[in-house]
Amino acid sequence: MTAAGATETVEAVFRIESARIIAGVARIVRDVGIAEELAQDALVAALEQWPESGVPDRPGAWLMATAKHRAIDLVRRKETYARKLAEVGRTLKDVPAPGPADPDDIDDDLLRLIFTACHPVLSTPARIALTLRLLGGLTTQEIARAFLTSEPTVAQRIVRAKRALAKAGVPFEVPYGPDRTARLSSVLEVIYLVFNEGYSATAGDDLVRPALCEDALRLARVLTGLMPKEPEVHGLAALLEFQASRIAARTGPGGEPVLLADQNRSRWNRMLIRRGIEALQHAGHGPYSVQAAIAAYHAQAIRYEDTDWAAIATLYGRLMALTPSPVVELNRAVAVSMAQGPAAALELVDALTDEPALDGYHLLPSVRGDLLERLGRKQEARAEFERAASWTRNARERELLLERASRSAPTP
Repeated sequence: MTAAGATETVEAVFRIESARIIAGVARIVRDVGIAEELAQDALVAALEQWPESGVPDRPGAWLMATAKHRAIDLVRRKETYARKLAEVGRTLKDVPAPGPADPDDIDDDLLRLIFTACHPVLSTPARIALTLRLLGGLTTQEIARAFLTSEPTVAQRIVRAKRALAKAGVPFEVPYGPDRTARLSSVLEVIYLVFNEGYSATAGDDLVRPALCEDALRLARVLTGLMPKEPEVHGLAALLEFQASRIAARTGPGGEPVLLADQNRSRWNRMLIRRGIEALQHAGHGPYSVQAAIAAYHAQAIRYEDTDWAAIATLYGRLMALTPSPVVELNRAVAVSMAQGPAAALELVDALTDEPALDGYHLLPSVRGDLLERLGRKQEARAEFERAASWTRNARERELLLERASRSAPTP
């Protein structure tokens, strides 16, 4: 094998297996930062050896075993073998020669890694960066590009996150009882935020970043496999499957946004919709599950006109009871406008205009502009669309809003 071919193979395998390798090593060293370094050491070893020895039959297992051996060597150097043997136990004694590892052990380790990377001791941006690095396999450059942040900023977040986990003595474990519920909500929130940033980019020239959506969806699917008895995990997975099914139809040939009413539903991914329906059957009654039920009504409507807006408005009311927020109420107003007319919805939206949480939130004037336009109040609608355009940081959304402003009340 050529050096170039070996490099390509190693990088491909490492991208797929890196999260499991880091998780497996972290169980031994109890430090995600050191675990990532040892995983990288295994990567370097593969780059050095595979061009001469050839690619192993099970390359992922080779990387795992190599990284674990190096972890054990590190542990032996730091403490006496007898003391560490009692702590590490069977893992230390039974690390195999390169070959398949125990899938159950790997999955348990992966679950521990997810809970560690999303620990509430970290800020939300730090959790997102660390999760994408350790579990998504993204490079610092890829994370920076996805979130329109500088590489040094992302690198600092990741380094500080690892230090914070080590300083706080965060155990590499899956919590139980009340701690588990609290920590699980953090894990789900991170995956949800990553997907949303991909589905509707906060800033930049692109409306959608499919790669981020794919990473979040993959993490959600992994989590359902690791925690099959957690209803809200299935609720989040269902929601993301439904939302991902519409991505191809959300933009036109030039990347311009296509509103839900104008989307070509034949471009919706029916396989993802089926997966969403299946996941929804295992979901519960929490916030993600309710959002998934809302998305299911959209996904199963053959035409925009067939959407059951009354049911969706009811579900948004249920979501308000679970997680009251001005954004949820704004979404409920949109559903009410379709079920009962724009006048009823405008009252709800006007009640939100003084909400501090929505100050600078471009969708508030955007929704208000749409309602005013439907009520024939064109000049007022134009002003709202222009205000929304000035608030958004996404170039594609700005273009759409300015176009709507122009159409609503053309300048004489």
